[in-house]
Amino acid sequence: MTSAFAKMTFTPAVLELQERYGSRQAYSNLFDENADPGNQAGPVEASFISARDGFYQSTISDNGWPYVQFKGGPRGFLKVIDEQTIAYADFSGNRQYLSAGNLTTNNRVTLILVDYPNKRRLKIWGRAKLLDMDEDPKLIDSLNDDTYDAKVERAVVITLEALSWNCPQHLPQRFTVEELNQQLVPIFSELERLKAENKKLQAEIDKRNN
Repeated sequence: MTSAFAKMTFTPAVLELQERYGSRQAYSNLFDENADPGNQAGPVEASFISARDGFYQSTISDNGWPYVQFKGGPRGFLKVIDEQTIAYADFSGNRQYLSAGNLTTNNRVTLILVDYPNKRRLKIWGRAKLLDMDEDPKLIDSLNDDTYDAKVERAVVITLEALSWNCPQHLPQRFTVEELNQQLVPIFSELERLKAENKKLQAEIDKRNN
């Protein structure tokens, strides 16, 4: 965990519960002046972010209700612009515009990125800005993937406020079809080798019998 994360999320109510249940002391070092601020995307975070094909995004409506949405796209569509900035092309969906509408009145946003096969999870807090197609065509073009069949409506640019690697204790291990196929490559290769060997042995047996 990082100090930026703790200072943003450890509210008085949270601290009171930590005190009640005995975990407050374990997090006390997050408020030391030498603690890692954790408000920039370094090489490890950048590599992790660029490998994702989706993430969960939370916004807040102007009536105070949170809204969580899954954002998906081609692998790497969430891009690291620099250490303080990430961005993604916002593809057309059901056209309810809940997340986009929320961000016009409250620019706070939280993302959760999950690597299920390796049980790793990165949480990101930031402030988002919506950019229409004509506002920064060059940026939007750099975020688009021509091989992905979807219409880009805008760009979402997020200035990072805090990042935190989350505990994987209760995170299930799951695989997409693409990830599972990668795991099965050695098994398929061995199966083909055994089939070829079996075919050769069968041919030798048939030759002897004839």
